[in-house]
Amino acid sequence: MSVEENKAVMRRIIDEIWNKGDMTTVDEHVAANWVYQSPLGFEFKGPEGYKQFVTMFRTIFPDLHGTIDNMVAEGDKMAALLTLRGTFKGNFGNIEPTGKQLNLTFAYFFRFEGGKEVEALPFFDTLAFYQQLGISPPGQ
Repeated sequence: MSVEENKAVMRRIIDEIWNKGDMTTVDEHVAANWVYQSPLGFEFKGPEGYKQFVTMFRTIFPDLHGTIDNMVAEGDKMAALLTLRGTFKGNFGNIEPTGKQLNLTFAYFFRFEGGKEVEALPFFDTLAFYQQLGISPPGQ
């Protein structure tokens, strides 16, 4: 697939799956060997893991909305700057919701195969994540 086609896939993923919660297109956009490793310590694999990941975040932040701020791609790799916004209204593990707003920019590195997302590596300010939500970081 071309770089522009991979960018189009990413736009659809953010709009349809993350912003609208439409899981019907996950299998179309996410490879069977997909993997995600979070700086917060969790990992998800495959399309079912992708669905669990989205469901988890959309439960924690029911009004979750992602915006693609920038995308740069070459070959099967893409770097993207995404801003995620949402209200902390669902339990985050054993942490009760605070009702606070999340407005955080994430840097992601993606890899594609055959027009499907295969790998997602996020980088973000984890301290700001916890501070915005009004909760203490683990170990504090």
